[in-house]
Amino acid sequence: MHYFKVIVEKHPGGYVAYPMGLKGVVIGEGETYEDALADVQSAIRFHIQTFGPEALEAESPVLDAFIAEATVTV
Repeated sequence: MHYFKVIVEKHPGGYVAYPMGLKGVVIGEGETYEDALADVQSAIRFHIQTFGPEALEAESPVLDAFIAEATVTV
């Protein structure tokens, strides 16, 4: 069993989720937070079944993730 940190973003049209600690692009989506999380879990399983254990990063350097706002003058 592997544990992944998953980023879930809320957009006007629903939710988008993507895991950290995998090589390649894996995305899930859904109308609700739970739908997006379930979809990305399915996508992670498929990705690992397709590409094998090589798709896993040897050691994920991500300990935690935070959301912050920054102001930038352009």
